[in-house]
Amino acid sequence: MTTDEHWSDHAACPDADPEELFGDRTGQNKSKMICFGCPVRTECLAHALDSRIEHGVWGGMTERERRALLRRRSTVTSWWRLLDTARQEHQAHTGRVAASDVRLPEAS
Repeated sequence: MTTDEHWSDHAACPDADPEELFGDRTGQNKSKMICFGCPVRTECLAHALDSRIEHGVWGGMTERERRALLRRRSTVTSWWRLLDTARQEHQAHTGRVAASDVRLPEAS
């Protein structure tokens, strides 16, 4: 990703049916399958968590799943930072570098 690109430019869901992204549980489960192959899933999830987005599937999690995570990890002040650090530690631990090895940009 270049510095003038936004993570959402690389999302796998721009052509997804909004009814699936923001609809009932069945539709949301279909959307989660799109998320699992998305190259910016982590960025999407961090955005939704930091912005407290209440509706829809973001980063492979439904609003209910995100609310539960926010309750369990109420002390997290920056999901961007936490998820970026976790990704870097995972890559270092597994000894592999992803083709899109980029740090998450700081949230604005």
